[in-house]
Amino acid sequence: MCLGIPGQVVETVDAENYLAKVDVSGVRRTISVRLLADTGLKDGDWVLVHVGFAMARIDEEEAATTLAQLQKMGSEYDNELEQFSSTSL
Repeated sequence: MCLGIPGQVVETVDAENYLAKVDVSGVRRTISVRLLADTGLKDGDWVLVHVGFAMARIDEEEAATTLAQLQKMGSEYDNELEQFSSTSL
C-alpha cells in the first residue's frame, strides 16, 4: 500500500534541484519538492509526501489529524514508515 503521509520540511538540501529534507514521525528523508516550486515552500511547512515527492502543501492541523488517523492503521502505517525510511531518491 502506498499512502500520502504528512511530513514537515526541516531543511532545504538543494534549492537548485528542488530537494528538501522532511521529517515524518521522526524519520527524516530527502524528497523532491519540485511540484510545489511556485508555492513559496519553506522550512517548517507541512507537505503531503507520496513516493518521494511532496504532492501538496497542508497546514499543521491537517497534518496532525491525518497522522493520527494513519497511526490507527497499526501495522500498515508501520510498514509505510519502514518503506519511507529505506528508500531514497
